Amino acid sequence: MTDILDDLAWRELIAQSTDLDELRALLAAGPVTLYCGFDPTAPSLHLGNLIQILLLRRFQQAGHRPIGLVGGATGLIGDPSGKSAERVLNSEETVAGWVRRIHGQISRFLDFGDAPESATMVSNLDWTGGLSVIEFLRDIGKHFPVNRMLARETVKTRLETGLSYTEFSYVLLQSMDYLELHRRYGCLLQTGGSDQWGNLTAGVDLIRRVEGASAHALTTPLLTKADGSKFGKTAGGETYWLDPELTSPYAFYQFWFNADDRDVEKFLKVFSFRSREEIEDLVKQGGDRPAARIPQRALAEEMTTLVHGADETDRAVAASRALFGQGALEELDERTLRSALAEVPRVEIPTGELPPVADLLASSGLCKSKSEARRAIAQGGAYLNNTKVAAEDAVPSADDLLHGRFLVLRRGKRNVGGVEVKRD
Repeated sequence: MTDILDDLAWRELIAQSTDLDELRALLAAGPVTLYCGFDPTAPSLHLGNLIQILLLRRFQQAGHRPIGLVGGATGLIGDPSGKSAERVLNSEETVAGWVRRIHGQISRFLDFGDAPESATMVSNLDWTGGLSVIEFLRDIGKHFPVNRMLARETVKTRLETGLSYTEFSYVLLQSMDYLELHRRYGCLLQTGGSDQWGNLTAGVDLIRRVEGASAHALTTPLLTKADGSKFGKTAGGETYWLDPELTSPYAFYQFWFNADDRDVEKFLKVFSFRSREEIEDLVKQGGDRPAARIPQRALAEEMTTLVHGADETDRAVAASRALFGQGALEELDERTLRSALAEVPRVEIPTGELPPVADLLASSGLCKSKSEARRAIAQGGAYLNNTKVAAEDAVPSADDLLHGRFLVLRRGKRNVGGVEVKRD
């Protein structure tokens, strides 16, 4: 056993704990079974969920037994935590489909088998699906004083805007999950984000009331970015997903590669599995040579490989290099090139005669006007498919189209744009 709590503390991954000293002693005594729950509120998990998935992985690598719970039941209800209004309830068929997808996503990060630390995956619909209302109220509801539930911050906040009995009861369901996993697997620790503290401690209290046993809760801080924007969101507020169909591996790679210098040390601590010494060395290299983006590159490669595999990482790296003139654009497969161009200013044009390069520079947004585009060409700062454009009136040919439909534009060293010819 390694002292995982010391490692988590250094990585700034501990926000709250029911009793850290008691938990430390429990973890040191032998393998501990722990769990974290993930509700299927979308067809994929996102970057915020990755913190909790990797926390389970860290505990497993330290010799403990993780349980990944997918909320086949709680996903039908909706957690009011952090929400200003009630969620739209999804159909049973939709939630069941999302459960299967999310089950597969979590499973990729954990090790299964016959070892003491082998992981388990469960759905809480397994023990709630056949439960009657009377059983639920008698066996679970009687242990939840209404005055204490009303005192919860989540409830107090939502009482002003409206809170249904459905959402009010969510904490009972999550607490019952902890009790059930305690009974079935001897689970003694539940983890989650700090916004889940009330739900986690309610489960600890339920186990104490029903079983007379001691259990633990541990939360991680909510991750924020130095510029004040939400972690895991694009500038436009879109979510970075773990599913490659929703967020391409190239876009995923670029998220990490473009991390602010003020954030990269924090991101390395929270997400990387590198040692303390390796992370401190990467941070030092970043401080000595900020333009080289050494820690960002290392983080991007590690995270993309972890989530999408080495082959997708190689494609993302090749695309990133090729777009900025450091590799052959012709060697990129169509899917990777399309994904890369989706992340830069681009313009779609109809099939037919191609416009002059100056027009494309302007319409893509790389230049403010056609006259500015012509000046960029005259000054030697405009490129088509990484080849310098020599004439102000240059027009691409059909042979220039990559995969028969794409052009890559560049102004200077760092400003990249794209053109896509619409197919009929």
